[in-house]
Amino acid sequence: MPPLPKTEYIWMNGDFVAWDDARIHVLSHVVHYGSSWFEGIRAYNTQKGTAIFRLHEHMKRLHLSAKIYHSKLPYSVEELCEATAELVRRNNLDDCYLRPVAFRGYGELGVYPLNSPIDVVIAGWKWGKYLGKDALDQGVDVCVSSWQRLSNSSMPPFSKAGGNYLNSQLIRIEALQNGFSEGIGLDQHGCVSEGSGENIFFVQDGTIYTPPLSAAILQGITRSSVLTIAKNLGYPIVETALPRTMLYTADEVFFSGTAVEITPVRSVDRIEVGDGTPGPVTKAIQERFFDIVTQGNDPYQWLTFI
Repeated sequence: MPPLPKTEYIWMNGDFVAWDDARIHVLSHVVHYGSSWFEGIRAYNTQKGTAIFRLHEHMKRLHLSAKIYHSKLPYSVEELCEATAELVRRNNLDDCYLRPVAFRGYGELGVYPLNSPIDVVIAGWKWGKYLGKDALDQGVDVCVSSWQRLSNSSMPPFSKAGGNYLNSQLIRIEALQNGFSEGIGLDQHGCVSEGSGENIFFVQDGTIYTPPLSAAILQGITRSSVLTIAKNLGYPIVETALPRTMLYTADEVFFSGTAVEITPVRSVDRIEVGDGTPGPVTKAIQERFFDIVTQGNDPYQWLTFI
């Protein structure tokens, strides 16, 4: 797999540094204990100019992710938003993936973390479709993972923490090694939680169902966007515990997330979802979402134009 496509600058602790100079010490706390918090954000080359999708909401969640772990970032939400916009400008990016990450840096080394400094970095680069170029149009084949999602009483899924994604890695490795595009984790009660890096939605008889926040899911920003779009399109929405069997009986299933955007699920455990093609509700939400991020038609003020 090729390395990340380099850009000229990375924002690091308040300065713009050359890509290859954005380095940390090997004894930084994060290297040993997974003590980081991050966001995935997309900038789109809309018909009205380059715009970052829900920038403020992402940076607010970054702050809250760190707060859960008794940490306060040294930069405000507004400062991080301004730095991100300037990074896109300086790197002459029109559409890109953006990765803000805060982490415990070089100081003390031990499980107790609060004496280590907090470093913050923002990078951006060109990135294509996470689950493949045909995923949005044709859907993807997924499986239910043998790995259970984190419980709310072990490692809080509400925090988009780096250490949480060791669980996600196991789900995704298992899925790809068995010939699937993605895996779906169940919560500690055996109900549907989410994918390795995506929230999930079901459609049954015109009603949209999605797991509740108590089902060990990340409070997804694209998930929130889908709920708003679906409500405005007139679809009934139910947030409730969902049994695994509903994956096999739903009319439609789709993922949401910064990386996957709105991606239909074609089959689960080799059982077709519906007739195996993206359904009308999924396509309607896709169309509205991409009208916002590609055309710039944004009634919700979700776009930050550069």
